[in-house]
Amino acid sequence: MVDKTIGAAEVISRLESGMTIGIGGWGSRRKPMSLVREILRSDLKDLTVVSYGGPDVGLLCAAGKVKKVVFGFVSLDSIALDPHFRAARQSGAIEVAEYDEGMLQWGLYAAGIKLPFLPTRAGLGSDVMKYNPDLRTVADPYGGDTTVAMPAIHLDAALVHMNRADQHGNAQFLGPDPYFDDLYCMAADQAFVSCEKIVPTAELTENHHPATLRINRVVVSGVVEAPGGAHFTSCVPDYERDEQFQREYVKAAGDAETWREFERKYLAVPESEYQAAVSARHEEVSA
Repeated sequence: MVDKTIGAAEVISRLESGMTIGIGGWGSRRKPMSLVREILRSDLKDLTVVSYGGPDVGLLCAAGKVKKVVFGFVSLDSIALDPHFRAARQSGAIEVAEYDEGMLQWGLYAAGIKLPFLPTRAGLGSDVMKYNPDLRTVADPYGGDTTVAMPAIHLDAALVHMNRADQHGNAQFLGPDPYFDDLYCMAADQAFVSCEKIVPTAELTENHHPATLRINRVVVSGVVEAPGGAHFTSCVPDYERDEQFQREYVKAAGDAETWREFERKYLAVPESEYQAAVSARHEEVSA
């Protein structure tokens, strides 16, 4: 089997401006933040980002990388709204397509199984149809109800973060929820998995049920070992969300000078320096 181990820089080298990129995770939980930070340091721009969004979307909007966001929500979970996404949307700096959460799931699934659309009741009777006038309904050919024809959401690339993976691309979640990371990978031309640790294949199921192997190597283009790669979002059971850092992020977003300092310290540096700065910050807080 092929060894798909690569570095974060190589992942970004395979992306292009104008691409549609799906980002896995859920709100401020198990986001591939090390890969997002790598995009921030790149020349990529005009991206369409598909996400159950959190700080991944906010940071990319703040950096001017985003043309359009396709989303079910954008939230920091313990903090209701991401400030950068809110500012970008309210100012009209980005295009948006806001769907019901189930509609987004269905769109990814349709792309993953190579269908043009899937029928769903989600969205009927709501303003989703009003604010997405390109959506269509479809009559049941067997005489049932009329439903929304949710179009496939095809991705040029998907970025997800998992707890464990092997060098071939089999990837495992160990927390309480797989989210829809497998659907992102299925819907994409190329899928990249960052993980807390790359382990031998046999170790993946040595102490865990095979059902935790959510992502199959067949749909994975590259695997990046990135300990702490989901920070400051959670990656349970490896670590919880860094609530103090998240509050610092939100506070910094409220002032231009403070945000420039946040960028200088945490975002305009290589990932190794980011992780070192985070560790130093934890030591200061604990002292």
